[in-house]
Amino acid sequence: MPIDAINEQEKVRLIQLVNEGCLVLQEVDDLKGGLRDTVRAIAEEMDVKPSVLNKAITVAHKAKLTEARADFEDMETILETVGRTL
Repeated sequence: MPIDAINEQEKVRLIQLVNEGCLVLQEVDDLKGGLRDTVRAIAEEMDVKPSVLNKAITVAHKAKLTEARADFEDMETILETVGRTL
């Protein structure tokens, strides 16, 4: 169906979809901002880099610790090979 052949019912559905989608994306942005602030505060309290906490959250969320560990081991091997292990 060509996009210019949208009937009134479809137009209403599209308007609803776009409006709800905008609300959801705004909520996601708000939640990410809150998480960012929380991570920053806890990182400061614990004297840890926020990026380390964010990485831990990402790995935990995706349940991929084994994969992250394997990636780190590969990176370590590469750095040892090129003599960059300060």
